[in-house]
Amino acid sequence: MFFADAYQHFFRPLTGKYREQVVECLRLLYERLYTAKADYGESLAREQILEIFSEALTRAPQLDTDDNNPDSEGRFRNLREQAVWVLNSLVEYGWLEKQVDSATLSASYPFSRRGRLFTQPLVEVNSTRVRTRHRNTRNTLNALEAFASRGEVHDLIDAWEYSERIVADFTDMIAELEERKRELVREVEAQLLVQQATDEFFSFMESRFQPDLAIRLSADSVEKHRDAIGRVIARIRRKDRERKAQWERRLRQLLPELAEEGRSLLWLMLDTIEDRMRRACEVKLPALRRALQGFTKRADIIIRQLSYLHSQSEGEFADMCQRLGEQPEKKELLERLGDQLGGFQLRLFDPRQTQLWQRSRRQPVNTLVEEDVPLAEENQRDILLQQLLDQAFNFNGGDLRNYLQTALGSGRRINSRDLPLKDARDLLAMSHALEAAAVNQDSAAALRVEFTGETASNDYFAQFDEYFLELKESD
Repeated sequence: MFFADAYQHFFRPLTGKYREQVVECLRLLYERLYTAKADYGESLAREQILEIFSEALTRAPQLDTDDNNPDSEGRFRNLREQAVWVLNSLVEYGWLEKQVDSATLSASYPFSRRGRLFTQPLVEVNSTRVRTRHRNTRNTLNALEAFASRGEVHDLIDAWEYSERIVADFTDMIAELEERKRELVREVEAQLLVQQATDEFFSFMESRFQPDLAIRLSADSVEKHRDAIGRVIARIRRKDRERKAQWERRLRQLLPELAEEGRSLLWLMLDTIEDRMRRACEVKLPALRRALQGFTKRADIIIRQLSYLHSQSEGEFADMCQRLGEQPEKKELLERLGDQLGGFQLRLFDPRQTQLWQRSRRQPVNTLVEEDVPLAEENQRDILLQQLLDQAFNFNGGDLRNYLQTALGSGRRINSRDLPLKDARDLLAMSHALEAAAVNQDSAAALRVEFTGETASNDYFAQFDEYFLELKESD
């Protein structure tokens, strides 16, 4: 049955006077989670969803009130209060799910599987593009190869649309696995039938996993076709400029809503396809494998537990439990055992929060005692030459101030072309003259630099900026 459990009143949010606003909230949230605007490695928190809903509520109009019950849905003082009401309604009636991280205790609100499937047509109703239903990685590769060989821009548009569906397919598959896992646990808790649980698990593996999911992880794997798609895109980028300009003009004619001044639409579509393939390989495919692994582990644990509980050959532990149940004083024994175990706590580490750090290897230390060997004459000469070279090019602020003081003399203003050059140290000081003006801004007598906008040259510099250095008393 469709209208069961949390979905008994699934369409109630779309029947009141705020139904157009609720639809707009669903559309914007869907675009943020599953389209090109999505950040696939991020889960939206409550505040982010309320911001999206507030934006949607300002766009969509409020429809006429039901004459029979005009105030059935209440009144709201501001947009945030109404956004909170929309979020609670969508969670209550099964459009969204509230998931709490057990480690950080943070809540996220993704679409339920049914909510996503029914929101997708609402999004596509207002879409100006026609979507096809071929949703696999090979279609993206085939369309790109057709575009690279024939140059028909419709093939590129098809490849762009196919690539958008890749991530949505993964999300749908992960949601289906999570729902299957919850249904398996719920049915086992309700019925405790090992044969039925086993049959349903193998039925899913035969009817759903083998024909679709296994192909998506092997023959239609995004990892398998990612390099091929990258090579085709590189081949398209290397086409001559005339053909790329022709493709750009044609794309702007077909997709005017995506065209922006100063941005290539052809490059945008190619970059988007590469980014979607990267996200599908690095984010969604590992998530699908983890979901599948969690589903199979949960099914294996449940089947093993049920098999043990329904085993015909009962062991010593089962016999002891049966004898305990037959004892008239079993209540007193259990209460005494509960008092003894009252202070016992069992805590398990979260494997996702446990990381194995790679230990850094320490560098070996040479502890051997070697004899003191005098340096050779050639080595002493090399060390002395190196020291002389270091001292020759050693230049500090004091030397620079002395040079400028000598250059200014009794005056207070000098042109950079008139700076004296008597030796190599004067040449170094001239090249650092601007630094002294920048350093001495806070001193009592500051240097002010005035650029003339012209250039000069001398025997040592082919070209340098011409400026005036002026000694100015600070206030």
